Amino acid sequence: MTQEVARQSRLSSKLAAKQAQISTGKRLQRPSDDPAATARIADLSRTQANDSARARNLGLGISMTAQADGQLRNMSNLLARTQELTIAASSSGVSPADRATMALEIRAMADEIDSMASVKSPTDEALFSNGNANAIRFDDDIAFAPVPARQDIFETGGVPISQIMRDAASAIAAGDIPLMGNALTALGSAINHAVDARAIIGINAARLERLQEYATQRGIDLSEERSKLEDTDLSSAIAELNGMTLTLEAAQGAFARINRRTLMDFLA
Repeated sequence: MTQEVARQSRLSSKLAAKQAQISTGKRLQRPSDDPAATARIADLSRTQANDSARARNLGLGISMTAQADGQLRNMSNLLARTQELTIAASSSGVSPADRATMALEIRAMADEIDSMASVKSPTDEALFSNGNANAIRFDDDIAFAPVPARQDIFETGGVPISQIMRDAASAIAAGDIPLMGNALTALGSAINHAVDARAIIGINAARLERLQEYATQRGIDLSEERSKLEDTDLSSAIAELNGMTLTLEAAQGAFARINRRTLMDFLA
């Protein structure tokens, strides 16, 4: 009888544990349920936490490259407009008043480019850092600057692009045809520089997107492995619960019938 009581007690405990697994959705209620699985889950949890931080960095890097690409697209348009005005101003039929208006427009566009160089990133820091480009860590072994430094974007040959535009404006205002020719050469170099800088940012953006795809797939794999270790298989658990319930009810019924028998019943 003592052994039977102990057996039913153990079965009741298992039944309660199975009910807890079903209600919480977690297969492991305490580390002792499966020490090896518990240790692996802890490793997976740390990896997932690190991956979450990396995912934020990847999102930031992609946002920065998109923002920088938009700024460079605008700069290329302004440079193209400056080139167009300089070519038009070099014609002998343009009046001094028209040249003055053209020069004024170019100076305004140069001011726009200076503003672009100081634009803020989503973190409220300079998108184009002054000095060395700011590197961001995207994985254990991968860290690079998604956006080049300010001087690498807004300078060519050590001369600010906005200054090249202002030099063109000065040549136009003065009506100096030879200086306008020099300005057109410098503007051509600035346009090519903007194209090259935009290509670099595009390469970085593509690299970040590939890293993001890899990180997403790794996150799915880690979640699946953790779920197999940690989560309850409801269909299997319910079937086991039903089986244990029937077993316990049968054992309790048999035990109750045995206890109702008297000494005379056994002697008979």
